[in-house]
Amino acid sequence: MKTKVIAIANQKGGVGKTTTSVNLSAAIAEAGHSVLLLDLDPQGNASSALGLETNSGGSLYAAMIGQTAMEELIQNTRLPNLFGIPSDLDLAGAEIEVARMEEHLGQLRRVIQPLCESGRFEFIVMDCPPSLGILMTNALTAADEILIPIQCEYYALEGLGKLLGVMEKIRESGANPNLAMSGLLMTMLDVRTNISASVVRDVRSHFEEVVFNTAIPRSVRISEAPSFSQTILEYDPKGPGATAYRVLAKEFLARQKLGLSFVGAPQRGEGT
Repeated sequence: MKTKVIAIANQKGGVGKTTTSVNLSAAIAEAGHSVLLLDLDPQGNASSALGLETNSGGSLYAAMIGQTAMEELIQNTRLPNLFGIPSDLDLAGAEIEVARMEEHLGQLRRVIQPLCESGRFEFIVMDCPPSLGILMTNALTAADEILIPIQCEYYALEGLGKLLGVMEKIRESGANPNLAMSGLLMTMLDVRTNISASVVRDVRSHFEEVVFNTAIPRSVRISEAPSFSQTILEYDPKGPGATAYRVLAKEFLARQKLGLSFVGAPQRGEGT
């Protein structure tokens, strides 16, 4: 199986992007697939959740500027089949240093390519920063697919049009003409509120099959898990949050097996 590179991205903060990166990766690994999680967010929350060492010089920044081979940055996690490359504060410097390089949009793709060709991992998952800067655009240029978490609250679709527009520009520019979408994931679903149901209906009516059937519930336990440097699968393995991410992993893997991805950016009317 060819290594599949997945960017989990949304430039809007607080939508469950890092939570999904960590817990979906853990659930895919638990299902027996080898996964490498790349923490591209200088805040380093994914690194903390997996207990990765965040020493200076240990992030993808070192690989992107040519100081270190990417393979040398990989760390084991305590979870079988799951590996990671942490973030550090140096990664924030990539916004400046990488921007000065020729063909800077393809820098991350170039350093990832040898690892993809090695076949060591079935999936490389990238936790992207909440912005549309150099790190995000590099991730979209390097990715085969993008998975976009969307919070089940007012203004859930705010800014989504900009991200879809960036995807389209990256395709049209030739930087990554085959960039596809894994799907839209509804997060922080509260079945007790009308707004959650309304947002889900709105998103599904506009994007139809692009939206995952699985939705991630709002859960105190999901929020607590990172403070113990654990995934939800470890912290509350039988709870609704862990169950949802396992079901999401099953749906995600089924889409991969079927070759189900969405090449064209989904369209929506005014207000995106």
